[in-house]
Order: sequence, then C-alpha cells, then structure tokens
Amino acid sequence: MPYLNVVEVESGVTSLAAAFPATSNLIELPEPSVEGRTCHALRVGTQRRDPKDAVVLTGGLHAREWGSCEILVNFAADLLHAHRGGTGLAYGGTHFTSAQVRSIIEELDVVVFPLVNPDGRRYSQTVDPDWRRNRNRAQSGGDPASVGVDINRNFDFLFDFETAFHPLAPVRVSNDPADPNQTYQGPEPFSEPETRNVRWLIDHFLRTRWYVDVHSYTQAMLYVWGDDNNQSNDPARNFQNPAFDGKRGLKNDLLYAEFIPKADADDSAVLAEQFCKALRGVRGKVYTPKPAFDLYPTCGTSDDYTFARHIVQPGDDRILAFTVEWGMSFHPPWPEMEKIILDVDAGLVQFCLTTLTQGVQ
Repeated sequence: MPYLNVVEVESGVTSLAAAFPATSNLIELPEPSVEGRTCHALRVGTQRRDPKDAVVLTGGLHAREWGSCEILVNFAADLLHAHRGGTGLAYGGTHFTSAQVRSIIEELDVVVFPLVNPDGRRYSQTVDPDWRRNRNRAQSGGDPASVGVDINRNFDFLFDFETAFHPLAPVRVSNDPADPNQTYQGPEPFSEPETRNVRWLIDHFLRTRWYVDVHSYTQAMLYVWGDDNNQSNDPARNFQNPAFDGKRGLKNDLLYAEFIPKADADDSAVLAEQFCKALRGVRGKVYTPKPAFDLYPTCGTSDDYTFARHIVQPGDDRILAFTVEWGMSFHPPWPEMEKIILDVDAGLVQFCLTTLTQGVQ
C-alpha cells in the first residue's frame, strides 16, 4: 500500500479500537488541530483492576516525516493481532514469542498517538512534500512562507533559547516565523493545540513511565539531553540554573554539560541499545543509540520536556524519554518504507519488553 493520508491514519486507529474492544480503546484528544481536525490515540492493553505503567508513543509531529504514522499504526496492529491469535511476532531475523507479546499487552498500557500534526501532513502530502510545521497562520502576517509552528520546538524546555544558549551554539530553533529551515518555535511554549494534546496525553496516563517520539531521519535512537553533553557529577549544572545561561550548546567544552542522574542515564542507554539490537536483527540495519545532543543541540523538544517534568515538578514521576530517527530520507520509496516499518516495530517491541525488566524507580 502507499503512504496513508490523514483520513486513513485516523481510520486505522479507530478501526483497531473497534476490532479489539477487549484489548484497546480509542482516546479522543481534547483539542482539534488548527484547521479543526479531531485527533485520536489508541490505548493497547488488557483492562485490569490494578493500574499499569504506560509507554506513550507519538508520531507525525513533523509533517514531512510521512512514515512515522505507518510505523505506529502497524506496531499497534501487530501487537493486537498477535495477542488475539496467541502467536509470536517475526520481523525478519528478530522474533518474539507469544508469551512476550502477552506480557506487553497484560503488563503495560501502550498508548499510540500516530498523527499529532494532521494539518501539516495533509499539506505536505498534497502541496509541499518538504513542509515540516503545522498550519497556524496567526504569526504569518499573510506570508505563506511564514505559516506554521514547528511542533517539536514548541514544548516548554529552554524556550528562551537566546538567553539559555551560548551565542555560537548551533541550536536548531528560530523565533522567526519566516525561518527557511521551518524551526519557528511559536510565540510561547504550548501555544499550539497539537503540542497541548501531547501534554494532555502524558498527563492523562498518570503512570506514564516511558515516552518515545518517532521521527526521521539518521538511523538513531536518541535519549535526553538535547541541549548539551550529558554529565552525572555536578547537579548544579542543570537547565533550571540561570548561572549557566549563555553557556549551553557547545560540544565537548568546559563551560557546561547537562546533569542527568547516573541511574537515569544508564536506564536510558540500556533501552536505546536494546531497541537498536532488535532492529538490527531484522535485516542488519545499524541504528546508533546516543544522547540527542550528539545529533545537534535543540530545545523545546518533546523528549527533553517530558523527562524534565519531574525535575520542574518534584511530585511528578520520572519519565524516560526518547526520539527514534528512522531511515535516511523523509519519504523513501514505499517498498523501502515497508522494510523500515518492520525494522522500527521490532525495536519498539523490544523496547516495551525491556521496560518490564526495569520497572519503576
């Protein structure tokens, strides 16, 4: 089949909820998109009296990264069909037993939100294949090139990047709606309904412990942080400390490195490594597990925001957060995309299995 359009992605989610009422339910997100589209997520898992930990997966934040939606819809479908049939799952050379599938469905809530930015995807698929942002015209001044906000720069993490980062840091964000790289962050954090929907979903599942945002490209599994190199020795060097404003974002310097507790860094690395190992077993593709900053410095991203929540609000639970960067182009030919779907879904199944061994800390 070709890439799914916006209607087909929604239909895929709603059809799965209807077909598997005992092991899934449809979740309507509270806010329509800028152009008025209603969005849905799907909870995959059996119902039980005791609450379950949740893995939340999102995709389609960047409009031009078409295959993210297909990856997540297929991932949910694979788990549901295998569980009902009492079978395992096979992705090329990577295999999972029926018992492993059952453990995911019965011990976790797997929450899949495959299309966060439907307006942008529709525009990318019908007008401009390279379109990245949503379709908010509020800051455009009537200029078509200034329409839209980069959803994955609109989260509340070091949003005031001009203050937070070193002047020479090559941070991939802009406060200019006409930015040709389409990384305009918006007028304020969570200015966009699409971003607020992601925040709501994480809030709604009170036992969210892991978060994965699916993007392309570079064949990597990224974990926090994205603003600077990681370090676990000096807690004072953290994103909340204004003493380090103007020093963040330079690689391998002595000015700054972002604090992450060693246990969190270790747990994140294990999950990323296990994802990559299972993915490689499918057909030999090598994905690299690494901190997001190793790709390039960022701020306002979904993963850094999600992990930072328990630091900003100490009463919140820790959520380990990740970004998948699949493939080597935004919309590869469909026959290659079909293979990428198998690669990444194998990695996501293994990711879920690995969470069961880590538990809550």
